[in-house]
Amino acid sequence: MAMGKRETEQQQDLFITYDRLPRSPGHVFYQKLNGLLGEAGFDRWVENLCEPHYAGGLGRPSVPPGVYFRMLLVGYFEGINSQRGIAWRCSDSLSLREFLGIPPGEESPDHSSLSYIRNRLPVEAHAAVFVRILALAEEKKLLKGQTVAVDSTTLEANAAMKSIVRRDTGEDWNDYLARLMQEQGLIAEGDERPSDEELRKFDKARKNKKVSNDEWMSPTDPDSRIARMKDGTTHLAYKAEHVIDLDTEIILAAEIYNADFHDAATLEDSLHQAQINQQEAGSEQEIKDAVADKGYHSTETITNLDQYTTYRSYIAEPASPHDRVWTDKRPEQKRAVCNNRRRMAGDRGKKLQRLRSERVERSFAHVCETGGARRTWLAGIDKVRKRYLMSAAAHNLGVVMRTLFKMGTPRGLQQFRTELEELVSSLHLAWLAVQRFSTLPARLVDSLTIPRAATTLEPTPTLAA
Repeated sequence: MAMGKRETEQQQDLFITYDRLPRSPGHVFYQKLNGLLGEAGFDRWVENLCEPHYAGGLGRPSVPPGVYFRMLLVGYFEGINSQRGIAWRCSDSLSLREFLGIPPGEESPDHSSLSYIRNRLPVEAHAAVFVRILALAEEKKLLKGQTVAVDSTTLEANAAMKSIVRRDTGEDWNDYLARLMQEQGLIAEGDERPSDEELRKFDKARKNKKVSNDEWMSPTDPDSRIARMKDGTTHLAYKAEHVIDLDTEIILAAEIYNADFHDAATLEDSLHQAQINQQEAGSEQEIKDAVADKGYHSTETITNLDQYTTYRSYIAEPASPHDRVWTDKRPEQKRAVCNNRRRMAGDRGKKLQRLRSERVERSFAHVCETGGARRTWLAGIDKVRKRYLMSAAAHNLGVVMRTLFKMGTPRGLQQFRTELEELVSSLHLAWLAVQRFSTLPARLVDSLTIPRAATTLEPTPTLAA
């Protein structure tokens, strides 16, 4: 065979027949996922869901809703956090184009199309898709829904701390520092504005430097809040809260709140939303046990769960050097907190806390770290909710795929391949051992065999004997 040479200058063909267009054998994960969605009738269902938000019969046809939601699923499975990255990845991969259902010769949707469709479809439409994936999990018997765990994390917002302004005066950070220098007499009223270097030195030297969400805001994303991130840094952020089924690790609710909302203030709302999602998904299960860490411990919250809901709390209590004083509390508050303390001291409470710390944190690792949702590139809490709901729905699809086909992500096939190679290697070594044993002389084979009728153990003859 002659060696081919790459031309430095290539003349493009004016016309290409359909049979000469490049094709892809497809990715087995996305083929299985398409089959799962097709079995559930996802495309026709989501088109009926989104039809009221389009003008019937007017204008050119839009990007199909099934393609839009599949591209958001690709963002989770490929670990891409931006819409530009999703659009580029889908246009670059033939297997992903096949997953989206884009025929050869047509362009895949760009990032502006994703933004336009996201702005057109409300949060309720995205929440309905999330519930539809839950219904698919219910059909596969993966919704237990009686014992749930709750935890929260922070998502970095698409806004910089340097851009914050004061709510009362509208001053940015440098204007605020210049005013402080003027109030302390470091500069006169008619002097020139200090340089950025002088402002930084003044800011570094002053004490009690704290910023409050009551005083400061981001002009580009007013819904974001100043918060301490998991790595100890301070950013404008949102709060994401998961309610997961402890038995199957399915996310029952993925809520987005302002980052300054306390965990105890959002616990009951998240539990109620998880129960509503289960009912809309067709499950008859009701939440009985709610497990959370000590950040959710609040006398008022535990009392409300005990008196007004059917949820039995398993909430860890923060360590205190002093005993609780109940003289200024109502009897029902003491009873609720003591019952929660008694349940946590039992074996079941300790077991549930271990499961919570393992499985809820794993859901955050999948959605936020490998799924690319830790940093959002969208402004506004509703837009962040839409995108995060789709990431949580993709996580649930991954759980269903892992249960049915032993692969929860496209990259999970690499681990499956490694395990298969190890199994083949072990079988090969075992076969070599069998062949080597079969080639031994019959006299040695008889001497190595222990008679079944032997009642006492005798030393095994050596090969030298």
